[in-house]
Amino acid sequence: MTQKIIEVVGTSKDSFAKAAENAVAEAAKTVRGIKWAHVDSLDMQLDGAKVLLYRATTKIYFDVEH
Repeated sequence: MTQKIIEVVGTSKDSFAKAAENAVAEAAKTVRGIKWAHVDSLDMQLDGAKVLLYRATTKIYFDVEH
């Protein structure tokens, strides 16, 4: 079995978890056979002390079809 990795940045106004879920959901629109995901980094867009946006840079692993 061979797998391929893509990197997707998911965003959410609610949480890091939702941002990661959004990254996987967006990838699943065009990628078949997703097996797992790894959140590489988390960051936030801020306005002073207020969080405007959560971001999750996520590696998506999927099987290569032969």
